[in-house]
Amino acid sequence: MSAENTSTVEGHERAHRVLVVGGGNGGLSVAGRLRRAGVTEIAVVEPSQTHYYKPLFSHIAGGTARASEAVRPQADVFPHGVEWIPDAVTAVDPENRRAHLASGDTVRYDQLILAPGIRNDWDAVPGLDDAMGSPHGASNYDFALAQKASKLLRSVRSGTVVFVQAPGPASCAGAAQKPMYQACAYWRATNVLHDIHVVLLVPTPTIFGIPEIDAELQRSIDEYDIDVRYRAQLRQVDADDGTVVFDAAGADRQSLHYDLLIAEPPQKAPEWIRASGLADDDGFVAVDPRTLRSTRHPEIWALGDAAGTTNSKSGGALRTQTKVLAENVRAVLEGRDPASAYDGYGVCPFTVSRSTAVFAEFDDRLRLKPTLWRSSYRESRMNWIIDRQIFPQVYWRMILQGRA
Repeated sequence: MSAENTSTVEGHERAHRVLVVGGGNGGLSVAGRLRRAGVTEIAVVEPSQTHYYKPLFSHIAGGTARASEAVRPQADVFPHGVEWIPDAVTAVDPENRRAHLASGDTVRYDQLILAPGIRNDWDAVPGLDDAMGSPHGASNYDFALAQKASKLLRSVRSGTVVFVQAPGPASCAGAAQKPMYQACAYWRATNVLHDIHVVLLVPTPTIFGIPEIDAELQRSIDEYDIDVRYRAQLRQVDADDGTVVFDAAGADRQSLHYDLLIAEPPQKAPEWIRASGLADDDGFVAVDPRTLRSTRHPEIWALGDAAGTTNSKSGGALRTQTKVLAENVRAVLEGRDPASAYDGYGVCPFTVSRSTAVFAEFDDRLRLKPTLWRSSYRESRMNWIIDRQIFPQVYWRMILQGRA
């Protein structure tokens, strides 16, 4: 039975033609696209009263952005004509087309779009959560910790600073490097870089995985004399002693003292995805990586970090995903077969100084896919301006309304 035009509450159950789970970048922008295309009876389930532009967290941590630039009230950014359900999904019953909410309410749907994002798993590494609560630990993967990181990085004058990039799946995993390069540029400008041992733990055999990007980043690594430990994975942190324990390529388990730790946490999909029978082997929503449609339930779709796609997880990937998914959902609602396909595009802008950036644009086969200009992967001032100044304005004014 169609849920169209039945959005009134019936006891503790309501119904919507399209239900979107998650009010972040992916959820709001796809809802906005659908509404602008003429689809009605759209609702978004999102518990947070605050909306964050997460790409700015790295700039906040690196000292090149104010915290206030990355946050707005959720009510102020919701797409026009889309209903907000300020609640959290705890389970999905795909057989009966119902989403169960934390309040005890349920929502029926015709089409369900899952965009709940990814979760920071601080407990996955023993001692990491305690380290973040200590005076010498912070992260650019949390709003409050990014602000803390900014203050700590500016205060360093000597010692060992360890940056940690977590293994995948993770949301824009390379973003762990961004505050490091900005901090190094600041320390060099204040003439203290030579007294600081900068260590970067990366889980991969190269700094990124695409030769052209590796070469660009390696130039900054050499310039700042960064000690990179490859194929390194954090295993334990002792905040009291100020030590990290990690595995690294070609070596036994190692221990390293730190004076400051800036860490990206391991990440995982929301647990209710697996409990609802929607997950792939990694716990993310099992979808066709091209159409973004569930491989098990044709009325369910997913995008963003929670989707089990083949691309590198990043906010930039949503630029293409939202367009594809909106076109396909609209086709189904109109009785047509979905024909739009996602090409695996992803992007990670690396701020390699306080005024320049490298744009890594690539597909799920790690091939360069520049959309700005052919040489956008090369370090430039223009890349930094786009990432730091233009993208945030486009996000707040256009993307969340489904206009870009």
